[in-house]
Amino acid sequence: MRKEKKQVIGEDIGDDAIRLFLQPEPTDDTPPSLHKLIKAYRGLRVDDFGRFLVFFKEAGYDLGATDAKGQDFIALIADQRQAQPYIELVREARG
Repeated sequence: MRKEKKQVIGEDIGDDAIRLFLQPEPTDDTPPSLHKLIKAYRGLRVDDFGRFLVFFKEAGYDLGATDAKGQDFIALIADQRQAQPYIELVREARG
């Protein structure tokens, strides 16, 4: 019998856990910076994503990285229903 995974909503996540989103490397030709942004977007709540962006910039990653089609992070998620707060954070981080 498989143990069910408990869904945790609203629990605080530490800085070390957020920094883990800087580790994944792409297995295709996606630029590492773009890959890390997408993984963090998919895995973090808005507030945590904002904290992630601080670590992302400190590590020297590129907020303007584009894929082979020339699309950056904002272009890739713009049509998603919950994307707007994440887009705002990236725009603010870009300056």
